[in-house]
Amino acid sequence: MSKKPIFNTLCLIFILALSPIVSFAQDDFDLLDPSNELNVGGDIFSDFNDDLEASQVFEDERFYRYGRFFSFNMGLGITDFTGNRGAAYTFDDHPTFHLSFNYFVNFQFSVALGLEFSKHTMIFDTFSVGFQTVQPGAIEISMLRSFLAFRYYVDTTNLGTAITYSNPYFVVRGEYWRQTNKFVERDNIPDQKGGGIGMGIGFGLEFPVILKERYINVEFLWHAVNFFDRN
Repeated sequence: MSKKPIFNTLCLIFILALSPIVSFAQDDFDLLDPSNELNVGGDIFSDFNDDLEASQVFEDERFYRYGRFFSFNMGLGITDFTGNRGAAYTFDDHPTFHLSFNYFVNFQFSVALGLEFSKHTMIFDTFSVGFQTVQPGAIEISMLRSFLAFRYYVDTTNLGTAITYSNPYFVVRGEYWRQTNKFVERDNIPDQKGGGIGMGIGFGLEFPVILKERYINVEFLWHAVNFFDRN
């Protein structure tokens, strides 16, 4: 029996079997038609930018309607020291006076510039380095510090009412301490003046009295300062 009829028969069956597939593919999707390019519903980068811009516009509108732009702050507080300085300072002449300006960037971030002033008294009734022949006696210390502060307000959207009402925040400050030591019992000893660079970190609570108008703050700060008379 000749193999040629069998081969022709197999080829014919293969062609007949393949024809519906090719025809179906050509009817539904023409690879040579440029209109059939891959389409995912638009440019994903443009869609992302549109969504980001829309959310940013919404957040800005919400801030302009409900947020604060700036605030002036006046306060009273307590300044105390630890270590040798805390032991040497007989008492602190409270209160500490505070004055600052706070600019709000958005709901969660603000920048502040301010001044603080405190007075302290030290009874130096012994000899020490620099005072080998005379005891200085009472010394009045005045400390004026300027600072740049950054506040981060905690997002309390999903927290309890009490926490939301208190507006908790964290604060970091860069400070310059201007110190004056006045020897009130020794007219022959000139005042000592000098400065020191320091920083402060802490946290605070901000309770509204009248929304967007008046608030009461309670703030706790820990300072580290390089005083000029540290030795």
